[in-house]
Amino acid sequence: MALQWLRSLADAAVRAVHPDSLLPGELPSPPAGRTLVVGAGKAAAAMAVTLERAWLAHQPEAPLAGLVVTRYGHGPEDPGAPCERIEVLEASHPMPDGLSEEAARRMLEVVEPLGEDDLVIALVSGGGSALMSLPPPGIGMPDKQALNQALLRCGAPIREINTVRRHLSAIKGGRLAAAAHPARVLTWLISDVPGDDPTLVASGPTLPDASSPADALAILERHGIEIPDGVRRHLEATGEAPAPEDPGFQRDRSRVLARASDALEAARLAAEASGIEVRMLGDDLEGEARDLGYDQARLALDCQQEATRPLLLLSGGETSVTVRWSGRGGRNVEYLLGLFEALEGKAGIHALAIDTDGIDGSEDNAGALFAAGDRARAERLGLDPAAFLSRNDAYTFFQRLDRLIVTGPTRTNVNDFRAILILPRTP
Repeated sequence: MALQWLRSLADAAVRAVHPDSLLPGELPSPPAGRTLVVGAGKAAAAMAVTLERAWLAHQPEAPLAGLVVTRYGHGPEDPGAPCERIEVLEASHPMPDGLSEEAARRMLEVVEPLGEDDLVIALVSGGGSALMSLPPPGIGMPDKQALNQALLRCGAPIREINTVRRHLSAIKGGRLAAAAHPARVLTWLISDVPGDDPTLVASGPTLPDASSPADALAILERHGIEIPDGVRRHLEATGEAPAPEDPGFQRDRSRVLARASDALEAARLAAEASGIEVRMLGDDLEGEARDLGYDQARLALDCQQEATRPLLLLSGGETSVTVRWSGRGGRNVEYLLGLFEALEGKAGIHALAIDTDGIDGSEDNAGALFAAGDRARAERLGLDPAAFLSRNDAYTFFQRLDRLIVTGPTRTNVNDFRAILILPRTP
C-alpha cells in the first residue's frame, strides 16, 4: 500500500505541471500582424497542442502558424489530434543530431522576415538545448556532440553545461529572439532548472545572456575537458551574446508557467489530505546524486527517531552523476540506490524518485521506488547495492528487484521528484 500511495503522489505532481492545465488562460490578443509560434523541449509538443486548441476556440479567425521541436516519442499524446497550424518536429536528446540542427535552422529562417507588428510566442521547456542545436560558423556538430557528452559524463551542474551550450550556438543565449526582432517575443517556460532562472531553461534561446564566452571557456578548462582548436578560437574571439540591456529586448516578456515547486506543492496537498505530515526539503537541490541519497538517508533515520506519526520528505531539483563505469541508469535511480544502500534495510522507510519527464537519463524508466523490506529481498536475490552503485548500474539493480517505474513520456519536465515516507518505529 505504501508504494501505491507514493506512486499516486508522483502522478499528482506530474499532472499539476502538464501543459494542458497551464496554457489556455495565457492567450495574448492577436497582434496587427502575424502570430508565429516557435519552441523546443520535452514539453514543446504538448504546449503547442494546448495553445493551438485554446487559440482556435477563442480567436479562430486570427492567423497562427509556427513550428516546435521535441524529443523522439514526445509528440502529441493523441496521434489522431495533431496540431493543425503548428508543425511538430522531433529530434534527438540528450545528444543532438542532424534533425536538431535542421530544427534550429528552420526556426531562424521563419522568424527572420517578421516585422514590428508581428508576435512570436516561444514555448520553451527542458531538453530544448539538445533539440535545437545549431553550431556557429567554424564549429562542426561532432565537436558540439563530443563536448556535450563530456560535460554530461563529468557531473557538471546544468548551469555550467548550459553556459557552454549558449556560447557554442547560433540560436541560444537570446539569438533566436534577436533574429525575430523587431517582432515582439513572448516566452512561456516550463522550468527544469534549479532556481527557475528563465535564461537557463533550454539555454535561453529567446532571453538575453549575462554570461560571457570567457565563462564558457573557464568551465571547460576547470573540468579538464579537451577543447577542440576551433572551439577555443571561437570562445576567445567571439563577442558577447545579446545582453539584457539590448534595446531589442525591451518589448519582450517571459513567464514561467510551471516549476518544480508546483509539482511538490501538489504532492504536499495530496499527502496532507491523507493525514500525512510533510516536510519540504527544497525544490532546487543539486550535487552528486548518490551523495544526496546518502545525506537524505541520514536525515530520514534521524526523523524516524523522533517520529510519532507518518512523515513525508519531499524534494526536487536536478542532481548530476559522475560516470565512473559503464552501467545503466539516470540520476534518479542513482540517488535512490544511494539512499537504499545507506538505509541498510531499516524498517519503516519507503522511497520513490522519478524524473518528471518520464525518462531518467537515457533509459526507458522514469525512475524507481523501494519498500522498507526490499533490502532482505535484494540479499536473497544476490543483489549488492554497493557493487551496483560502484559501476553506475542502478537501473539494473532496480530492474532485478522489479521496482522500476515506467510511465513513458509525460510531455512535461520540471526535473526530479523525490519522496521518502517514514513510518514511526514500533517498540
